[in-house]
Amino acid sequence: MRERGDFCDSSVWKKGGFVWKPAARDPGRPHKSGMTSLLLLLMLALSCRCCPDKCMCSLGTVKCQNQDLDAIPHALPATTKSLFVTGNNIFQISKASFPTRLENLTDLYLSGNGMEHVDAGAFKNLPNLALLDLSNNRMKNFSDQAFHDDNKLKFLNLSSSFHSHSFTDTVLDFFLHAKLLQLTSLDLSNNNLIVLPDNIFKGLSSLGTLNLRNSSLITIQNGTLPLLHDLDLRDNDLKDLPPTMMAEFSLNPSLHIQLVGNPWRCNCFIDDLLVWLKNSTQVTDSHNLTCADPEAMKHQPLLQVQPSQLKCSSDMEGVLETSYVFLGLVLALIGVIFLLVIYLNRKGIKRWMYNIRDACRDHLEGYHYRYEINSDPRLANLSINSDV
Repeated sequence: MRERGDFCDSSVWKKGGFVWKPAARDPGRPHKSGMTSLLLLLMLALSCRCCPDKCMCSLGTVKCQNQDLDAIPHALPATTKSLFVTGNNIFQISKASFPTRLENLTDLYLSGNGMEHVDAGAFKNLPNLALLDLSNNRMKNFSDQAFHDDNKLKFLNLSSSFHSHSFTDTVLDFFLHAKLLQLTSLDLSNNNLIVLPDNIFKGLSSLGTLNLRNSSLITIQNGTLPLLHDLDLRDNDLKDLPPTMMAEFSLNPSLHIQLVGNPWRCNCFIDDLLVWLKNSTQVTDSHNLTCADPEAMKHQPLLQVQPSQLKCSSDMEGVLETSYVFLGLVLALIGVIFLLVIYLNRKGIKRWMYNIRDACRDHLEGYHYRYEINSDPRLANLSINSDV
């Protein structure tokens, strides 16, 4: 592996896989092609650049890994085919990141840089770029003008690059407008996607392999996915697949799907999925799919589930239990409010109760007086005489 000094040796130049050294001049023989050799040397010097600081260069490969760089090195050899700038602190890349045109660069690895922004024109000086690795970054913005309109990008890796769901949709909009007509493989695994926007991959006409593993997906909407050859949906949060999605999969018989690691809910709503799994060969890991709910069927293989086992009563009981809990909380809140109102008006309530007590006492005393008069014959006659 050649380091910095190897590419700058004035007596050794490497071009096209051959090593050329200036021929030793015979002092006894006139040098007829001295000017030609000098011109050739100048041309080679212009077409070749030295290996950048903190990098290692060898046969078209430049590695600048874990060097605490904050920008892409500029003094890159013109013969560079593969560039590794990984594990650094490159917050942003723009058109200034590649100021000179690198015709031979096909593979670019920029993973693990904490990158957040990819600006317009960032890769326009890389006309033959075919593989781009931006995994393990923190993408917040990806310009749809980052690539040239006739770019040749085929492989794009954005695994573990969306750590905030608030920026995910913004970054994914990039696929709607960027002209990635030759892109065949896209890796979006280990991201917080939850739900894919509608028609997000509509412009990726050549896409054949899509990796969505461990991306927190809760459903797949109809019309979201293009015609694929390989689809990885492992380790998401899928509990069922919509019938329209299974019908769309069935229209593409060459598609291979991986679904293991999802928490399938084995109730009465999953019968369509079971029928599809038993009659389709598209799911390559169908024998490893197991139920996660209800508890009685946990870890049971889906292909062994019988229709008689699929019930929804447990779901209804759960809904009723939730309703009862909610009703209890509401009643408790009303009771607390009622007691609070009584406490705040305790003096008025006490006064009102005393008034009622006095009124009842006067009323009862009147009844008692009438009873005494009616029970004594002398008082009764006196009462009659007095009435007359």
